[in-house]
Amino acid sequence: MTTTRLDRTVWQPYFDHVSKMLQGKRVEIEVDSLQLGSQLAAEWLPLFGITYDKKDDLIAIMAEGLDHMIRQPRDVFIDAEGSELLSMEVTDGDGASQIIKFKTPLLLPAA
Repeated sequence: MTTTRLDRTVWQPYFDHVSKMLQGKRVEIEVDSLQLGSQLAAEWLPLFGITYDKKDDLIAIMAEGLDHMIRQPRDVFIDAEGSELLSMEVTDGDGASQIIKFKTPLLLPAA
């Protein structure tokens, strides 16, 4: 597994590309901050996509029943194995750390 810091100039094309590869995955989002402590914002929801909106300066993570917005992101670190994105950590404008994990759901045989 390799941890890489993404330069802001590649956020939009990177998330546009990786969003297609993450279709069918599940997402868990944990928010860690000094004010709130550690809180789970999403627990293994079906993921629809991730995008970076340059105009509004936000990263949006869309999942079933949730649109999670990370405003004024400062840093984005990704953990990948080959071309597969496993997790990422985003530091937002308030200094909170947002940890986003991805996994493939188990496909159980039909009963």
